[in-house]
Amino acid sequence: MHTTSKAATTTVIVHPRLKKRVAEEDGYGERSRLEEARGLAAAISLNVLHAEAVNIAKPNPATFLGEGTVERLADFIKENVVELVVVDGHLSPGQQRNLEKAWNAKVIDRTGLILEIFGERARTREGQLQVELAHLSYQKSRLVRSWTHLERQRGGFGFLGGPGETQIEIDRRLIGERIVRLKKELETVTRTRGLHREARRRIPYPIVALVGYTNAGKSTLFNTLTSSDVVAMDQLFATLDPTMRQLKLPSGRTVILSDTVGFVSDLPHELVAAFRATLEEVLEADVIVHVRDIPHPESEAQKRDVEDVLKQLGVEADANNPVIEALNKIDLLDTDEQRAVISAAARGPDQVALSALTGKGTDRLLDIVDHELGRRRKALHVTVPLEDGETIAWLYRRGEVLKRNDNDTAARISVLLDAADTARLEKRGITLQRAAE
Repeated sequence: MHTTSKAATTTVIVHPRLKKRVAEEDGYGERSRLEEARGLAAAISLNVLHAEAVNIAKPNPATFLGEGTVERLADFIKENVVELVVVDGHLSPGQQRNLEKAWNAKVIDRTGLILEIFGERARTREGQLQVELAHLSYQKSRLVRSWTHLERQRGGFGFLGGPGETQIEIDRRLIGERIVRLKKELETVTRTRGLHREARRRIPYPIVALVGYTNAGKSTLFNTLTSSDVVAMDQLFATLDPTMRQLKLPSGRTVILSDTVGFVSDLPHELVAAFRATLEEVLEADVIVHVRDIPHPESEAQKRDVEDVLKQLGVEADANNPVIEALNKIDLLDTDEQRAVISAAARGPDQVALSALTGKGTDRLLDIVDHELGRRRKALHVTVPLEDGETIAWLYRRGEVLKRNDNDTAARISVLLDAADTARLEKRGITLQRAAE
């Protein structure tokens, strides 16, 4: 889908800041926002010549940016033969076209850039289909015949490939037909994933999902806990397709650990919709671990962004569904800061300070996950033939035995078991009764 090389694409990044947002908004500093935009560009190896934040009183309906800014940047773009300008905001199709005419360069907004990154990173068939669907839905309103001034650029399918056949020759009707076909194919792939989930339910194992802001260290933590070799880089969106591995908890309980795509501020709504199937592992998780980059200067603002996306997905932390916070990267803090974070985390039942890189604190994380799953155990009365020593031993190993009474032929055991182990017990054909019955 994205075959053109972008390493040589000379790029300018413009981060527009509404003046009222500078004073009021979500806690991100101007430098952090600009650095994140640089990080997004670096994720697909764009050659960034210049990046700046521009304050604007209110968006210009024609170009979003002010006239003076557009003219000043036009001179720089022409002088330095800039091929691509990334506007780190959300542009309407008209604003995007007007900026391209003014600058005679390709222009994409934050949504387009994130879609481009996802297009490069998707590895599974489902991921690729979801990216293309989101890409075409976004692109549909931006197909215009007036892009001929950009024909000096390379052709290709991606946003950064220039007009090519997709943007100039294929009309909205054909794109609409392609979207319909993609949705059908995606339904088939999603149905297959659904069957896999059903198979896991029959096993079944509790699911523990790692979520967090992109580059918070989820994949590094995943690798440390499971001894895996999932790609873990100091780069935004290093993980796109979900990865799952079995993990043994201290109690001996087996869980499935899921590493998910990183969230980001202003996540394009096209992607929230298109990647809902990918994020279903979060929706179905028994426990969610929110991995945070605690030394990051905007860690609190990133936390709010992740919580906002979780709410969009229908996941909200409450007494019945707590989210465990893993305060990651404490190895980057000095001794006093590290001690303060560890002490603060120790006071909360759903917080743990750790370093995914060194492994420090990961034992406590597993204990907290184990305790959370154990908290959801239900009391059962189980009758097991005395000769079935294997099942009796299994109950002692997997559950918390509260009471046992034996007669000549059977053991009647009161035990706390979680839903997964209760289902396993039923598959063994053992007689059981819920304590409330």
